[in-house]
Amino acid sequence: MLREMGMDAPLPVLIAGAGPTGLTLAVDLARRGVVVRIVDASPVPPKGSRGKGLQPRTLEIFEDLGVLDELLAAGTEYPPIRISVGPVPIWQSRMHKHAEPTEDVPYPNILMVPQFRTEEILRARLAELGGQVEWGAMVVDVSDQDADGVTAVLERGDARDRVRAAYVVAADGGRSVIRKQLGIGFEGETHETERMLLGDVRVEGLAQSRWQVWVNPLRRNKFGVALCPLPGTDLFQFTAPLDAGEAPELTLETFQRRLTDRSHRPGIRITELVWSSIYRVNIRMVDRYRVGRVFLAGDAAHVHSPAGGQGLNTGVGDAYNLAWKMAAVLRGAPEDLLDSYETERLPIAAWVLGISTAYLQGSRSIKGLKRGKETDQLDLTYRGSPLAWGSRAADRAGDRAPDGVLEDGRRLFDLFRGTEPTLLTFGDGWQDGIAVTSSAIRAAYGVPDNERRLVLVRPDGYIGVITDSPQTVQDYIRRITCTG
Repeated sequence: MLREMGMDAPLPVLIAGAGPTGLTLAVDLARRGVVVRIVDASPVPPKGSRGKGLQPRTLEIFEDLGVLDELLAAGTEYPPIRISVGPVPIWQSRMHKHAEPTEDVPYPNILMVPQFRTEEILRARLAELGGQVEWGAMVVDVSDQDADGVTAVLERGDARDRVRAAYVVAADGGRSVIRKQLGIGFEGETHETERMLLGDVRVEGLAQSRWQVWVNPLRRNKFGVALCPLPGTDLFQFTAPLDAGEAPELTLETFQRRLTDRSHRPGIRITELVWSSIYRVNIRMVDRYRVGRVFLAGDAAHVHSPAGGQGLNTGVGDAYNLAWKMAAVLRGAPEDLLDSYETERLPIAAWVLGISTAYLQGSRSIKGLKRGKETDQLDLTYRGSPLAWGSRAADRAGDRAPDGVLEDGRRLFDLFRGTEPTLLTFGDGWQDGIAVTSSAIRAAYGVPDNERRLVLVRPDGYIGVITDSPQTVQDYIRRITCTG
């Protein structure tokens, strides 16, 4: 039996999936005053560390959303990695080279936070904004669309409800029911020969100061087993490759046997298996992010190798790009503003997929464990987007807007924080905007000395316009808002 719910007063946005992507979108929409309903098929909040690395750009996004302090308190920089053959250490280093903060990049280092903790913090922020996740509810049908909205079918056990929404966002993971129901292709490959035994465990006999990796030089896949300490907990993330055809039971005994056999350290004992899974390397993405009023985001649109720590972060970037545009359209901005979501995020997903795949191939050697600047997502750009307006070839329209400190001590990121675009003015004579005289900020924004320029920063912290024409700025604002 189908019950009709919310059919007379359509819901603005229905989000399917309450992982980091769906929660980021819900938080960002809620702070903009958009009523959101977010549902998840899981009956309870999921456990498991899964994606545990928050890249520098993601930290900037989370600062804007008001959750950074809690995440910094919950996390830590990645610990040093020690590689051993049995009890003998053979190499120790860090995956990421530590960098000191600068005026334009305040958070240059990746932060390790177990995914369950990141989700807890985002749910708490959503609650502050008046929202909550509905557990045990799955969106199973969004095929009934018209010019005004989507009639979605929501399944709870044996019951089904029909819910009317202006927009639906599928953030329901790599096995997305909505993506499959819409018939959107998910091209790529699944590496059945590269499967991983994954779990969160409590351990005796091992300090939490290092990420411990044991290898066997005689094995084709030299990586044997690893234990990574999870900050803010007494847990380790356990990872171990599976041989072709293996289908082990997910029991404490299985994990203990694998650890002992491959580490040759019988004194290390697993006392509790808190969460477990078998992970298969999937490298796939869609060829479109939108079907009418239904949008895809996060793993529903792209799945990555875990190498490089890109999956969760790219999903957060999807949500941050979509939220301000969807909120603007709901307030009366031109509907085609939402077309730029796919235009901007599809190339990003393809590029990031390439990076994570390259790291997967390189991670089979010790040297390949090192990570470079290309993973921090600070250089991801929307250049060439219809929302990147520059009057010179050298303009940085479409790039991330750097942080900086004004002459009066104010910080740019503090001024950007919120839901509206920000206008920076370089040079004298401008009537509106925030005057910038700092040479360092000029350099960061690519504005030559003694040149008069206007720089409009989008609500998601990217440069929308660089121009010397106030009229161009007004035209852009009309393009992204309901003004005029």
